[in-house]
Amino acid sequence: MSGVVSYLVFFATMAAILAIVVLGLNLQWGYTGLFNGGVAAFFGAGAYVTMLLGGRPEPGQFGGFLLPFPVAIAGGILFAGLLAWFFGALTLKLRHDYLAIATFGVAVALESVARNAEWLTGGAKGLRGFPRPLEASIADNFLYGLFFLALVLAVLAAVYVGLERLVRSPYGRALRAIREDEEAARSLGKNPVRLRLQSFVIGSMIMGAAGGLYVAFYAFIGPQDLAPILTFQVWAMLIVGGAGNNRGAVLGAFLIWAAWTASGFALATFAPQAMQLYTGPIQYILIGSVIVGMLLWRPQGILPERIGQGRR
Repeated sequence: MSGVVSYLVFFATMAAILAIVVLGLNLQWGYTGLFNGGVAAFFGAGAYVTMLLGGRPEPGQFGGFLLPFPVAIAGGILFAGLLAWFFGALTLKLRHDYLAIATFGVAVALESVARNAEWLTGGAKGLRGFPRPLEASIADNFLYGLFFLALVLAVLAAVYVGLERLVRSPYGRALRAIREDEEAARSLGKNPVRLRLQSFVIGSMIMGAAGGLYVAFYAFIGPQDLAPILTFQVWAMLIVGGAGNNRGAVLGAFLIWAAWTASGFALATFAPQAMQLYTGPIQYILIGSVIVGMLLWRPQGILPERIGQGRR
């Protein structure tokens, strides 16, 4: 029984971290209409910088400054925001297609750097040895798991409440106005390029915060954590939950993560041994089928954007 509870704590922690990522994407796409094809890049930027700043020193390895966790994760958030600002400033003045192409290229480039720059990122073996916050003060592993879950849920709640207030404010209405009709918004004195860039940076910083929590949770980060499947999963979560609705974003994160883990368990337990070699691709197909089915059956998601908030 204790094993089941421990796993549920683990599941909820990871689902909550992913829910934070989905909230960041929802601000970009659901409220502003920005297609971010490189979610993994900003998540990974926050994760790697947090590890470099707060991790333990290793011979021949850059980083390991052992900075306090709040300082380390703040550095990761800031770097993710700077990365988003740089590429957003270059592309947001152009057609929206360029943002999708640029962000996907950033994700591929960052994964390549993480895999090859061993002196900086540890290469294919990754970086490990992150001192988890307050771990020395909580000796029991189960109790520490509960503490860390509470920490992640607190961050999730803070991000959720902050975004709810943001999107209900005049600023949020300006974002939706740009999403709906950029020319009309500009005629009312709004600056679409500046507002889109701000939304893109804020959403990416939220993703960077989730990356920092991920590093603190696993005490490890490697190039496999920046694989395109992460972007694929996060988009599936937002589509299923409902773009333009923060409650839907959180719900979609928990549902898709449950489907992902349950399908992996089912394939590993019940599938023939020869088929288990293809567990990953089969999961991709299953999640892709869920996305296609949702787009055909209920394209607005389980919890669609409320009427008072406008629609694309």
